[in-house]
Amino acid sequence: MRTLDQCVRDLAAGTPSRSLVEDCLARIQDGAGEGRRVFLKVHADQARLTADFIDATRRHGAAVSRFAGIPISVKDLFDVAGDVTTAGSRALRDATPAASDAPAIARLRAAGLIPIGRTNMTEFAFSGLGINPHYDTPRNPFDRLTGRIPGGSSSGAAVSVTDGMAAGALGTDTGGSCRIPAALCGIVGYKPTARRIPTAGVLPLSFTLDSVGPLAATVACCAALDAIMAGDEPADIKPVDLDGLRLGAPQTLVLDDLDATVSRHYAAALAALGKAGARITDIALSDLGEIAVLNRRGGIATAEAYAWHRALINEKGAVYDPRVLARIMGGRDQDAAHYIDIVRARADLIRRVAAISARYDALIMPTVPIVAPPLAPLVAHDEAYRAINLLVLRNTSVANVLDRCAISIPCHRRGEAPVGLTLVGEHGADKTLFAIAAAVERVVSPVVNA
Repeated sequence: MRTLDQCVRDLAAGTPSRSLVEDCLARIQDGAGEGRRVFLKVHADQARLTADFIDATRRHGAAVSRFAGIPISVKDLFDVAGDVTTAGSRALRDATPAASDAPAIARLRAAGLIPIGRTNMTEFAFSGLGINPHYDTPRNPFDRLTGRIPGGSSSGAAVSVTDGMAAGALGTDTGGSCRIPAALCGIVGYKPTARRIPTAGVLPLSFTLDSVGPLAATVACCAALDAIMAGDEPADIKPVDLDGLRLGAPQTLVLDDLDATVSRHYAAALAALGKAGARITDIALSDLGEIAVLNRRGGIATAEAYAWHRALINEKGAVYDPRVLARIMGGRDQDAAHYIDIVRARADLIRRVAAISARYDALIMPTVPIVAPPLAPLVAHDEAYRAINLLVLRNTSVANVLDRCAISIPCHRRGEAPVGLTLVGEHGADKTLFAIAAAVERVVSPVVNA
């Protein structure tokens, strides 16, 4: 697993971009067979041609972005000119190819990053498990012998990074779809404030809650990709001083039903941060208990998903993943009055929580309450699928409901099951959150501290 900084240094030292691309393609095509689960389409020829052009440009001394020539993967939810955006579904395989790149893709290309292929995902992004019955499910890089879920919905995105098939990945996050797979696979996943990065050209799950975010090896990698997609100039992060940093640790909801591994690593991370000078305060934040009430009939995401899908379901509902279809159809039972009530209740919740969280530099919590469970029982049993899906989405969805930025950082020990530590920032405070996360990462991350 390479960081963007390592790739930048290699390119500056004379390593050709073509070499980076070939290395990623070799990992995609190796005999283990994981590449076919991770990628739904590989842009091998185009990636090679782009790399050769960038290498020639560098040889002639022309100024190019320091990121030019680095391969990245793209979740199968984004429009890429000439590709069909299938969203991990069979229902869209005969759709018209995209006429142009989504703005996020266009900005990454303008910075010289090379999309190497489209990654697998939960169909239509509507699950936190990453299971896809149409194109098979990427296996979590931890304990592949057992076969564990990668997390979703950006499943292929996470595995493409952990397995060195790309130096970074582009995903989306509506209820945790960047942060869940990042936590379960042992990398960093970032959810920006929802409207920081354009969602145009991205097949929607929820117009209100969708956000576009990166998955990568480190906080610095995610910060660079986020800046490019947001239209900013990437800059080196200056980590905050942990001494005196105020972190609020919610006690409501987010600590329920932690498994022993997550509980142990979360406690160790808090202790290490406290030793480094961070002031961690337990806060009740009982308002978080209201989120379950907001989502009792499927919430905003289900209502908005049904609004988008209803015509396609009438035509091709028979080829949907039945579990995804059942969730979407829950939106049919909501009326306009119920939807308006949810929207107003959410706005009130955002206001009340903001008044409490303003006392802290960030909130801190476990990303996912459990380590990645085995895949087979979840495929076999609807009730197990439903229960674990709700559980893995529970903590991450807090940031989406509250319209905040949030980041998951690995906090486990090397060789053990991955565990993610989440920091939640204020609305619009993305750059501040990256500076906090970079400092926290130095203390807790097995990737940075290898």
